[in-house]
Amino acid sequence: MYKLIPLSLVLLNLNLILAGHKHQKNESEKKIEGKEISSLFRRSVTCQFPTDKGLVAVQTSGKNAGWAMHDDQECTAGSWCPYACPPGQLMGQWDPSVTSYTYPGSQYGGLYCDENGDLQEERSGSYCYSGCGTVQVQNNLGQNSLWCQTVLPGNEEMLIPTNVVSGGKSTIAVPDQNYWAGTASHFYINPPGVSVDDGCKWGSTANDYGNWAPYVAGANQDSNKNTFVKIGWNPVYLEDTSPFKSKEPSFGLRITCDDESKCNGLPCEIDPSKTGVNGVSGSSSTGAGGGDFCVVTASDGATANIVVFDVSGSSTKKKREQHEHAQHKREVTRTVYTTVTKKV
Repeated sequence: MYKLIPLSLVLLNLNLILAGHKHQKNESEKKIEGKEISSLFRRSVTCQFPTDKGLVAVQTSGKNAGWAMHDDQECTAGSWCPYACPPGQLMGQWDPSVTSYTYPGSQYGGLYCDENGDLQEERSGSYCYSGCGTVQVQNNLGQNSLWCQTVLPGNEEMLIPTNVVSGGKSTIAVPDQNYWAGTASHFYINPPGVSVDDGCKWGSTANDYGNWAPYVAGANQDSNKNTFVKIGWNPVYLEDTSPFKSKEPSFGLRITCDDESKCNGLPCEIDPSKTGVNGVSGSSSTGAGGGDFCVVTASDGATANIVVFDVSGSSTKKKREQHEHAQHKREVTRTVYTTVTKKV
């Protein structure tokens, strides 16, 4: 069986060379502009994205060519290439020698691209496998609700899509303790109507989606079948330099349970029409970056739902309703006054 050289050793050797490590070179080896031909060849080798393994190609117009990598990155020889799986499923391949969340090992997810441009599986099992299946998204909006999962192990960009149609329900990926380094899944929750191409990638302050989406969520399950579900405000959305820090989103989130007797932490809701920006109803906490959140624990394998709903009391609608109410009140007053006058 072909034995791969650990990428950590390759990087170590490269660092030693760059640092001026004394190494005897063959002076007769051909070079192009001072670079060894063999080195140039290795960097030009890429691995193709598998189309027959049930994977989800992401941001296919970029150099990543479907891999769950930034769109200016290629799956090149000597690198790990993460990939996306269908909603509710998790990536089943990564570097098994990395067992903790430390850099750069946290980047070594997916398949290894060897020097011949062949993909190597470092773990037994499927490329994708079903998560715990204990968290569902219920979309009560009039448009799609796009949830973008971060790639971990990988670059943690929000590239993995779960696009829930209006009125629909979808299971999101929930890992148990056997997933890489025991980590949870994390999602960015975009405003209604955002497309996968626009929302599931790094964005900018031009739009409140992607990494600037207003809300985030997370989930995982422990060895006792307790599922922990978190919804919260995205700290980036709240930054001092963010143009959205005072903008109330037009939608909210609420965690419900099919069997409330098995859920601890209810109510857990984000409704900006009630609590404003960075407000959370229920037992809330403040996380890193100042974003408030709440957590519900669903025990014994129970299912929790994250309901996405229109915020009927958004600032714009509030003002409109207040205006309509005031107008109606004035009309009623005139009618009563006229009636009384006629009676007199």
